[in-house]
Amino acid sequence: MKKLYILILILLSQLGVANAQPVSAFVNFQNQFMTWDNGVERKIESLIPLKFKVGRTAIPYIDNTSNFKIYSKGGVQQINQGFTTDFTPTDNLVAYRNNNSLFVWENGKSTKLSNYIASYSVGDSVVLFFDNVRSLYKAYYNGEIYEIENFLGATNVLNMDTNAVNDGLSIASGQLPSVKVSDNIAAFVTYANRFKIFYHGEIIEQESFTVTSFDVGRNLVAYVDANRIFKVFHNGNTEEIENFPPTSYKAGDNVVAYVSNDGYFKIYYQGEALEVGYFTPEYYRVSDNVVSYKDPSGYFKVFYKGKVYTLDAYFPGSNYISQYNSLVYTSTAGMIRMFSDGEVYDVTNAQVAEWRLDYDVLQYRFGQNMYKVFYKGKTY
Repeated sequence: MKKLYILILILLSQLGVANAQPVSAFVNFQNQFMTWDNGVERKIESLIPLKFKVGRTAIPYIDNTSNFKIYSKGGVQQINQGFTTDFTPTDNLVAYRNNNSLFVWENGKSTKLSNYIASYSVGDSVVLFFDNVRSLYKAYYNGEIYEIENFLGATNVLNMDTNAVNDGLSIASGQLPSVKVSDNIAAFVTYANRFKIFYHGEIIEQESFTVTSFDVGRNLVAYVDANRIFKVFHNGNTEEIENFPPTSYKAGDNVVAYVSNDGYFKIYYQGEALEVGYFTPEYYRVSDNVVSYKDPSGYFKVFYKGKVYTLDAYFPGSNYISQYNSLVYTSTAGMIRMFSDGEVYDVTNAQVAEWRLDYDVLQYRFGQNMYKVFYKGKTY
């Protein structure tokens, strides 16, 4: 019954992501703040905002008079007047701070999480924070607040950088964080060196002894246990992937890329460790659903939902952006090329001032303030 309940929650969350409408934002040549919402442009402010960020479905911003507002589903909601100091949008949430107080916005509703926080980290549907009032680690998920632990192990309290390679770093020496948070999951080491996972509102006692290293992604935690066995927790189940710790590994959305102890580059996907080849990639990255890497011949390739795609004979190094289901880079011929949801697009070879990727929405600028948006093969 417990596994069935978790499966239902996963399916519902995936349905919500599938129905999410993509957004982007920019300031036009008249210095008006504009949104692009699934093909429709809207003016939401006549003056340039002081600060804005783009989430999957919402755009939080501080307007020209320091009011904190959130654009979502075609409308603007004013949250407060001049109190917000920091904010972070994700797929479904916007976490924001008013001095030392922490709030979360979800589906048009704001919830206060703590009057006094030390630090916090936010994922797609999870906010994990240390409440200084009660000296407790807590998690927000699906409208509820859960108590996690009084104390955690290691030295670095919170770290959300799931793109960092784990090269056998030791928690005991304080090189790894005590907590990592991804889209809908958090993994943490307790003060008693137990390894636990917070997933869909439940705290799972994963390992009784400390782990060597770990990384997190949507529905997934990859880690090396006390016996140096490489394991993956995925959708409520735990599998032993390798008998020896990998040289390096990175977790993403339902996927783990790693270099095995015997020199194979492998990708764990849908319960199976797939061999890409007998080589150690000079560079590889896992961003949400996309695994990108340089193969031994120097080709630029991506693994996406079970398939390998060749993008170019040229590898751009780290000079590319990948998010969600997409990847964008500039080719040697000056072409802005985009991989998105299994398709490759040559977007434009015109000289652009800048471009950026908002999840699966590519935005690029000509001159001072002339913008175009590219999404699913269509230019707006």
